[in-house]
Amino acid sequence: MKILIIEDDQSVAELERDYLEINGFTCTLAADGTQGLTLALEEDFALVIVDVMLPGLSGFEICRRLREVKDTPVIIISALADDIDKVRGLGLGADDYMTKPFSPSELVARVKGHIQRYERLVGSREKPRPEILKIRGLEIDREARRVWVNGREKTMTGKEYDLLLFLAEHPDTVFSKDRLFDNVWGMDAYGDVSTVTVHIKHIRDKIEIDPEHIQYIETVWGVGYRFRG
Repeated sequence: MKILIIEDDQSVAELERDYLEINGFTCTLAADGTQGLTLALEEDFALVIVDVMLPGLSGFEICRRLREVKDTPVIIISALADDIDKVRGLGLGADDYMTKPFSPSELVARVKGHIQRYERLVGSREKPRPEILKIRGLEIDREARRVWVNGREKTMTGKEYDLLLFLAEHPDTVFSKDRLFDNVWGMDAYGDVSTVTVHIKHIRDKIEIDPEHIQYIETVWGVGYRFRG
């Protein structure tokens, strides 16, 4: 399971990461609020750990914005120990609030507890899922946002998954880079359509067994891309 740690104090971030990885988690670190929020929104994490005092965006603001679109469990860790700060954090949707200094072992226990509680609420991840799209060894679970190739799970960013799913749901249809950008990133999104090319390459690196013999996402030269149905 992936945990996002948003913490500008490198020593604290590394301490949290080390204890969590010893317990079987995979951790992603972000040193400022803006980067942390972007990762939290675009990728799928089992839980987010966030400090309050951060460059860019505060932990409170990250929690508020994240709660507008996701229900990922959030633990706030802060040097602010006043009750008013705890009440504010919990009021913005945080699931827990720990003050520094803290016990790393207690943090791990709370992380496990909140993930288990969340999974009980959304249902077991092991139950059969009817929302699986299967194409020649490629399996895309729409509900869990997970991808397998020949039985091996492939880790993808949020946008990589969204782009792959969009193409797979529209087989044998040619899409220009502009149209893919509009449909996956949104017409109001900021950015360059060249990011589509970069994401396609990353997806191919993960799902194509033989780059010389493309099975899934074909390039239609001068036009765009097509998913082979």
